[in-house]
Amino acid sequence: MSTSRRRMLLAAAVLSGIIGLAACSAAPGSSPAPTSSGPPAWVAGDVTPPEGRVIGTGMVLDAAGDVELCLGVVAESYPPQCSGIPVDGWTWDGVDGSDTSGDATWGMYAVYGTYDGRRYTITDPPIMLALYDSVAPVDPANGVEGTTPAADLARVQDELSATLGTDALSVWTERGYVWVQVVWDDGSLQDAVDDAYGDDVVLVTSALREID
Repeated sequence: MSTSRRRMLLAAAVLSGIIGLAACSAAPGSSPAPTSSGPPAWVAGDVTPPEGRVIGTGMVLDAAGDVELCLGVVAESYPPQCSGIPVDGWTWDGVDGSDTSGDATWGMYAVYGTYDGRRYTITDPPIMLALYDSVAPVDPANGVEGTTPAADLARVQDELSATLGTDALSVWTERGYVWVQVVWDDGSLQDAVDDAYGDDVVLVTSALREID
């Protein structure tokens, strides 16, 4: 299937899921009420992965040889736990800044690699996050405050949380927008939420940043 065909199907699935959730609880002429359940209609693996190297920042967690890059929530336990991206090619040789407890080793790093939509493959030595000189992220809102009413933002946030499920690393409201962070979006999810809610209501950001 071509990339354009996948993106069309992806956008249609997200739009159908979001509109369906809203329609179930809305009366004609009224704003749809928030919903708290519904299957995710968007799958991160359907998005076209980045072509070159990317960089991700967060906790690298090695649990008995299974290495993950934690980009979302990390459980406050000892040792920590997360549901991250599986990492290939990781080694602790020559890497400082880690802690170990039992069969788990972890640390905070900026990690260079390639991402195929499922797994992250290391291409360069990692940098301790405390020593990483990060580039300020581009503001998708261009410094402009959103104008969507707070009640509508709350409804949209609830709908997207239910629709995207675990495919979203986080969903929150800030500066007059609903923000959605995912591992990677090639623009398909942003296009879909724009079609569903209008422009400048939902802003989608990727945790991974292209560097090539």
